[in-house]
Amino acid sequence: MIASGFSLFLAQAASSDVPDHFAWGAGTWALAAAGALFIGLNKGGLPGIGIFTAILFALLLPAKVSTGFVLPLLIVGDIGACLFLFRHDARWDLIRRLLPPTLLGVVLGFLLMDRIPETLYRPLIGWLTLGLAALQLIRDNTGNRLDQVVASHHYGRGMGVLTGVTTMLANAAGPVSTLYFLSLRLPKWEMVGSIAWLFLITNLCKVPFSAKMGLITGHSLLFAAALAPLVALGLWLGRRIAAKIPQKAFEQGALWLSVLAALKLLWR
Repeated sequence: MIASGFSLFLAQAASSDVPDHFAWGAGTWALAAAGALFIGLNKGGLPGIGIFTAILFALLLPAKVSTGFVLPLLIVGDIGACLFLFRHDARWDLIRRLLPPTLLGVVLGFLLMDRIPETLYRPLIGWLTLGLAALQLIRDNTGNRLDQVVASHHYGRGMGVLTGVTTMLANAAGPVSTLYFLSLRLPKWEMVGSIAWLFLITNLCKVPFSAKMGLITGHSLLFAAALAPLVALGLWLGRRIAAKIPQKAFEQGALWLSVLAALKLLWR
């Protein structure tokens, strides 16, 4: 009854032109709540676990529509992570290096969004992520032979552009950025804090583009307001769970969750 009532409120508050997929029942809202919780867990220190958010929202909404619904929730998680959990953990030298090409990638993604079919760009992101994961696995098993490549400015710029394009197209840049920061062999909290600050800035910059395309609406903002407490709970839980995970296990978990995310993008 509560879920049905909120669905009616959402419909009336946003507009009279409400798609059928907003007439959600309790089970559907439970999936949305789980997706919000996973956003918090991801931002709170468990990079890669955002794949479960992608899976859940793919079940609830058309993929392009979902980007406008998920983006406000991601920003809630970014703000909480940056202001309360990882205020002093970011590597700003790396963020300054990565941010300009990332924002360039956001603009490129915006220009591509209506020009290429969704059936093409999701598999493309998946294959790119698998390629990056393979590179990291090869590097882990061949000593330091690839260190010069991943430490180069050209590699960093390329990863920045790729991060921006993938986050604009599908909110799917988590695996890309995770693999880049893993390649730098950062301590756990520096990695999580750097990712949090990079995406806070990037996601805020995406808002005008998403609004221009009509993806951020009254529906999506009310949706985010309803589920924001679950994002906050996920932040709290994620920080505490991550604190108990050793560095090596943390890196391996992030790597294989990124692979899982890539496989999800390839699966239809």
